[in-house]
Amino acid sequence: MHLTRQIKIQLAIFTVVALVAASVMVFGYMKAPARWLGVNRYTVTVQLPEAAGLYPNANVIYRGTEVGRVEDVRLTDKGVAAVLSLIDDIKIPSDLRAEVHSVSAIGEQYVALLPRNGSSRPLTNGDVIAAPNVAVPPDVNSLLDDTNRGLAAIPQDNLKTAIDESYTAVGGLGPEIRRFVNGSTQLAIDARQNLDALTTLIDQSKPVLDSQADTSDAIGAWANHLATVTDELRTHDDSVAGLLRSGASATDEGRQLFERLRPTLPIVLANLVSLGTVAVTYQPALEQLLVLLPQGVANVAGTSVANQNTKQDYKGAYLDFNLNLNLPPACTTGFLPAQQQRSPSLEDYPDRPAGDLYCRVPQDSMFNARGARNYPCLTVPGKRAPTVKMCESNEQYVPLNDGTNWKGDPNATLSGQDVPQLPPGSPAAQSIPAPAPTPAPLAVAAYDPDTGTYVGPDGHSYTQSDLARTEPNDKTWQKMLLPPGN
Repeated sequence: MHLTRQIKIQLAIFTVVALVAASVMVFGYMKAPARWLGVNRYTVTVQLPEAAGLYPNANVIYRGTEVGRVEDVRLTDKGVAAVLSLIDDIKIPSDLRAEVHSVSAIGEQYVALLPRNGSSRPLTNGDVIAAPNVAVPPDVNSLLDDTNRGLAAIPQDNLKTAIDESYTAVGGLGPEIRRFVNGSTQLAIDARQNLDALTTLIDQSKPVLDSQADTSDAIGAWANHLATVTDELRTHDDSVAGLLRSGASATDEGRQLFERLRPTLPIVLANLVSLGTVAVTYQPALEQLLVLLPQGVANVAGTSVANQNTKQDYKGAYLDFNLNLNLPPACTTGFLPAQQQRSPSLEDYPDRPAGDLYCRVPQDSMFNARGARNYPCLTVPGKRAPTVKMCESNEQYVPLNDGTNWKGDPNATLSGQDVPQLPPGSPAAQSIPAPAPTPAPLAVAAYDPDTGTYVGPDGHSYTQSDLARTEPNDKTWQKMLLPPGN
C-alpha cells in the first residue's frame, strides 16, 4: 500500500502527540517510576491498632500537602501495619503523630502526619511510627448509631415546646440582654480589681464547700427524687385525688387480704427472698437476656412471616437445615472412656456416676465452646469454671490430659485428675478402686466400599485401601486378618 507524503506527516504528528500524552500520563499522572520502581521515594511503617478503613493508595498528608501514598496495609501479630511511600524531597520530622482521618462520613480515609518537634531528625527509609504515636478515628457506624439513639431519645413535642418557650422568654429582649452582658463585663473588671478580697473569700469558704461536697450525693439524690415525686404528683393529680377518696376502703381490703393469706404469706415472702438473692447474683445475665430478647423475637418473626402477602405457593418460614455432621467431631474428653460407655440399646437406668461429667478440653478449644467449662462466674468477673464451687474458690480450671481424646486408664491420666471429676478431698475421690482390666471392645464403623474410607472413634477419617472395591477379587478371610502388605 502506497502512503502519500501528507498521510505520512499526519501519522508522524499523531505518533508524537500519542507519545507525549502517554508520557504525561505515565510520568505526570500515574507517576509510574515512583510507584513501580520506588524512584525518589522512601518507605515508613505505621503500626495501627486496627485498619480503620485505611486502604492501599490512600493519600498521606503533611501540613495540608500530599507527600505520599499508602503502599500496603497488612495484618501483624499486634494489629495492622501500614507502609507509607513518601517523597524524599520533603523532609518530615521524625518526632510526630500519625492520625487516620476520613474525608467524609462514607469513607476515603487518609493518613495525616502531625509533627510535634520541628527540629527533630527527618524520617528515613525503614523508620517505624509506633502504636502509641498513632490514632485512628472511631467507627462511623457506631457513631451514627449513637447519634440516632440520642436524637430518638429526645421527646419531639417537649423539644418543640422548649424552643417555643425559649423564643417567648428571650424574644424582643435584645437591649436587656445587652445590658446583662455589659454588666457581666463590668463585674469581671471589678472582680479583677478586688482580686485579693475574692481570693480570701474563696480560701475561707473551703470548710463550707467541703461539707457540701461530702454530702453532694445525698443532696443530688434528694433533689432528683423530690423533682420526680412532684412531677408524678402533678401528672397524676386525678389519681392522687382518687387515692385520697378511696384510700380508707382500699386499706381495709388490703388488711383483709393479708389476714386471709396469713398461713402461706410468710412462706411466699421467704421464697421471694431466696429468689431475689438469685436474681441479684444473676443480674448481669438477666440484663443480657433482656437486651437480646427483642432481637431474638425479631429474628423469629422474620422467619415466620417470610412469605406473607406474596404469590409463592409455599407458605412458611425461611429455614436452612445444613447438617454439618461431625463437624467439629463430638467431644469425648472428660466423659467415661469407651470401655465404660453403655450401649444405646440398653433400656435400664443405673445410678449416675459420682462427680461431674463434661467436656474437659482447654477453654479456648474449638470443641464444645459453649460447654460447662466456659460457664461465666457471675460472682467473680472474668473467671470461667464448670461449677459454682470452683467459681467461688481459688481453684482454676485444668483441662484433662493435654485436651485430646482418651489416652489409657481414666484413673491414671496425665494430669492426675479423676474421671468423673470429683471435688478436692471428697471421700469418693479417696475410695475409688482402680478399675479391673477389661477386654478390648469390638470397634464397629461404617465404611465406604468404593474408597475404603471410614470414620474412627476419635472422629477422624481414615482410609483402608485394601477394603476398596478396586482391590483384586481374590481376597480371602485369611488375608484380611494379615497386616497390610503381607
